[in-house]
Amino acid sequence: MRLENITSTRRHYDDACAAAHALDLIGERWALLVMRELMMGPKRFNDLRSGLPGISANVLTQRLEGLEATGVVVRRKLPPPAAVQVYALSEWGYESEPIFQALGRWAARSPLHDPTLPFSAASLVLSLRTMIDPDLAQGLTACLGLRLGAETFRATFADNRIEIARGSVDDADVVFAGDARVVAGAIYGGQTISALETAGVLRIEGDRALAERFVRLFPLPPKAPLVP
Repeated sequence: MRLENITSTRRHYDDACAAAHALDLIGERWALLVMRELMMGPKRFNDLRSGLPGISANVLTQRLEGLEATGVVVRRKLPPPAAVQVYALSEWGYESEPIFQALGRWAARSPLHDPTLPFSAASLVLSLRTMIDPDLAQGLTACLGLRLGAETFRATFADNRIEIARGSVDDADVVFAGDARVVAGAIYGGQTISALETAGVLRIEGDRALAERFVRLFPLPPKAPLVP
């Protein structure tokens, strides 16, 4: 099947406003979510599709080509023994994280937000970096691990902040193991750790007191009124 020629069919706003130009660059459907999936580091094509279950292979190819053409995404080949092609954000592409944080904080107030929809590991990690409450994290110095399916992330707390990156969790003080949506349910959905463990969808390894404190560090903002 012949793919759509992105460069010739993309619509532009013909507006000098930088915000309008930003939409020219990343306003296509799925473009921002492709960037979200790459925010934690390079991924193979099939790994991107796994994090975006609603996207087709053709559309993903088109979005990657478009983002590459605008300098947001770059293609790389991993050295042997992997020797596979991966996609990554450019240095400029990584500068977009504050955009995701601002959008996330704003949209979390929407009364129409449905938290039961699919939720990727990248979504969860970005939300944690966005929603951390420095006052609640005050004085906390710890290392926490997240085993989210095939991906592992290492979260460190210091100076009332959280830093999260891919990495080993072998020496973490506590490890959460489960699907990203399940872990999000414990943090944002009001589901207790013990109930999720009983259901067999979450496993906690290590300091349980730290685990209980961790899930309370990310309060959601109040919902905006839905005005008829």
